Amino acid sequence: MKTLSLLLILILSNAFTKPENSNRLMPKVEQYVNQVTSEFSQIPGERQSALKEIAGYVQSKVKSGETAKLTFICTHNSRRSHISQIWAQAAAHYYGIKGVETFSGGTEATAFNPRAVKAMQETGLEIKKMNDSSNPVYEVKYAEDAQSLKAYSKVYDADKNPTRDFAAIMTCSEADKNCPFIPGANLRIPIPYEDPKAFDGTDKEVQAYRERCEQIAREMFYLFSQVRN
Repeated sequence: MKTLSLLLILILSNAFTKPENSNRLMPKVEQYVNQVTSEFSQIPGERQSALKEIAGYVQSKVKSGETAKLTFICTHNSRRSHISQIWAQAAAHYYGIKGVETFSGGTEATAFNPRAVKAMQETGLEIKKMNDSSNPVYEVKYAEDAQSLKAYSKVYDADKNPTRDFAAIMTCSEADKNCPFIPGANLRIPIPYEDPKAFDGTDKEVQAYRERCEQIAREMFYLFSQVRN
């Protein structure tokens, strides 16, 4: 009886958290998303306002038939900007927002940090290393029916990134301070995240990366829930 009751609660919970006509994600990713989308109330008001401003930008582009291009920028393009790019693209797919392309870059190029890669893999994302260079390319898959992302470190104005008509989203306070102007950007807005790098090599390392991954996922899905609304 207890098992049946628990199953009913889970079914009802999923019914309330999953929006109508949403697209499927990889099964484990969808479980993770069900959790973070139930936690929107944890997002502070001023961050909600910033995320709504980005949502408004996406809405205006989509309604006018243009592609909404979002470039997430941090100093080294190694952790927070990659995590933001991936979750933003997954969120756009999940909410059925077509015409969205996400990118990431830094003020300098390093590599997609293996600790961040591992934290993202734990959510159910399929992330495969495509080469063994000092700055490897990773293939990221979040849904069976969506095109994979290619993730590797680059500067924000690299060849494959947009140089005009895009939103520049500053994911770290250092990049925000050092780049007060982003050439070609229609919108420049900071939503800084604490750097999990501060905990590298400590007993809090794994938890720090998991927490940052959860926070960014929660906020990217909130952003695109506002686009859909």
